[in-house]
Amino acid sequence: MAMLAALAAGGWAWWWLHQPLKLPAASVDLSVEPGTTPRGVAQAVADTGVAVDPRLLYAWFRLSGQDRQIRAGSYEMDAGVTPRGLLEILVRGREATRSLVLVEGWNIRQVRAALAKAEMLKPETATLSDDALMARLGRPGQHPEGRFFPDTYTYSKNSTDLAVLQRAMRAMDRKLEAAWAARAPDLPLKSLEEALILASIVEKETGKASDRAEVAGVFVNRLRVGMPLQTDPTVIYGLGAAFDGNLRKRDLQADTPWNTYTRAGLPPTPIAMPGKASLLAAVQPARTRALYFVARGDGTSQFSETLDAHNRAVNKYQRGGQ
Repeated sequence: MAMLAALAAGGWAWWWLHQPLKLPAASVDLSVEPGTTPRGVAQAVADTGVAVDPRLLYAWFRLSGQDRQIRAGSYEMDAGVTPRGLLEILVRGREATRSLVLVEGWNIRQVRAALAKAEMLKPETATLSDDALMARLGRPGQHPEGRFFPDTYTYSKNSTDLAVLQRAMRAMDRKLEAAWAARAPDLPLKSLEEALILASIVEKETGKASDRAEVAGVFVNRLRVGMPLQTDPTVIYGLGAAFDGNLRKRDLQADTPWNTYTRAGLPPTPIAMPGKASLLAAVQPARTRALYFVARGDGTSQFSETLDAHNRAVNKYQRGGQ
């Protein structure tokens, strides 16, 4: 009888461990704070509304021998999870994660808008000015534009937007330093900062990846001879929220610190987040004699060495001439 009872108990235990827990919803959040005991974890599971006896769940944790391996974190219990599967999630630290995509060419306004919309990301920076934001990131006095590397960032639920930005900032530091270390020897760029600014312009001016180095070569040539960069994206950036999508002649003539038609040299800050390819193009530009380029309308650009050739290209590709 004792043997039969033991077999029955063992069979029931095996069945229970593999039975899906009854959840109050299709997905239930579970937060395990640092220092929570295994008994406390079992109780926390029950407190979420899961129909389970916390004493039984705790007993399973103990009998498994893994009760002290449960990790703190934010987890999701999804429909179909069993007591056995739940312990595996907790021991392996399979936290519930979300991801945020920062896109190449975005400006800081777009970055902050994406942070505000990100799911399960605590908005620590939402009320901060750009200056206050950079101070919190340990870069007081630095402009935030272009300081964050465009990439996909995975984060645990209830992480902070500040933590994500810190990761993106460190990533940009690494990418920029690596690019600068591989720079061509005769660049007219004096610092990493100037390389970042030029890379941001290349990012906004390039419709075709294969044109990046050539576009960078044009701007480098202009810097060498003291010719204004005359690039529309810098003007648009200087207009800020006032830009309505239509760049007019008066906009090109309206002086701002970023207007490269009215001011020589590079603008004072980056104008967007450059990706790795644009960073490399800025420091390894194509060796070209071109001083001009114009969009062909298919994403590529026509490059010209002389103003006459450039005017003909503009007439052909922008004005429908021959």
